[in-house]
Amino acid sequence: MPSLSLFLSQLFNGLASGLLLALISTGLTIIYGTLGVINFAHGALFVVGAYAGYTVYGITGSFVIAVAAGAATALVVGLIIERGLMRRYYSRPAEDQILVTFGLGIILVEVVRSIFGGVSLSVPVPSWGTGIAHIGSLIYPLYRLQALGIAAATLLLLYFILYRTSLGLIVRAGIEDSGMVDALGINVKRAFLLVFGLGAMAAGYAGMIDAPIVTLLPDMGNRVLVDSFVVVVIGGVGSFPGAIIGGIIAGEILSLTSIFDPAYSEVMLFVVMALVLIFRPQGLMGQEGRE
Repeated sequence: MPSLSLFLSQLFNGLASGLLLALISTGLTIIYGTLGVINFAHGALFVVGAYAGYTVYGITGSFVIAVAAGAATALVVGLIIERGLMRRYYSRPAEDQILVTFGLGIILVEVVRSIFGGVSLSVPVPSWGTGIAHIGSLIYPLYRLQALGIAAATLLLLYFILYRTSLGLIVRAGIEDSGMVDALGINVKRAFLLVFGLGAMAAGYAGMIDAPIVTLLPDMGNRVLVDSFVVVVIGGVGSFPGAIIGGIIAGEILSLTSIFDPAYSEVMLFVVMALVLIFRPQGLMGQEGRE
């Protein structure tokens, strides 16, 4: 049996990784929930944000500027994708959206690989995040604790933007009847552009926040993409609160299962997803069908 300190440490690890995973997954659920687009390039946007932040961090030495640069780069890439390509696919079948976003993801990853090579890179922990934190008898890495707080605060901000601002209201109304919203003088296409960019920015932002914890590789977005889809399925497709709950559940499963056997972590995650699909196909917080 694992010791109490190990259990508590993995519990915190699961919460920290779960909130980061939820932050990544919100980009998927924001884009799908408002635009109905299944974005298979989301993992590549996570990679773009991480590598852009890594580059700026090396130039400026400021982690805060690096995080902003990673988020801004993913935002710009997302806006270009939406304006140049995706808006032509909103009315196309889902399989067309999957194919085009999957192809875009491959292109973005290969561009990153051509610039940085295929070797692993590491992002140093910022000076204010070095050291350890004492939580009772538990000794825990300080940056992981800070990353947990950053992810939680960012999720609260995203919730406010989506559910307490006019942008969120316009987007939801535009999905129901874009013609009526256009008649009221509201530019729905511009709102959709901002939503797609916001989802992309969330992925890039999470990529740089997660960078000091993981090793940077061009292909690291593949696992992130798979885990994010699992989170969205568990929480409910198109549900922002569901992405948060699903992220925490997934993070705890991956972390706590690794105490006994790391090889079964991903297996258990897919087992839980399968059970959710069997007993509640719409997810824990999802609704049957899109209204």
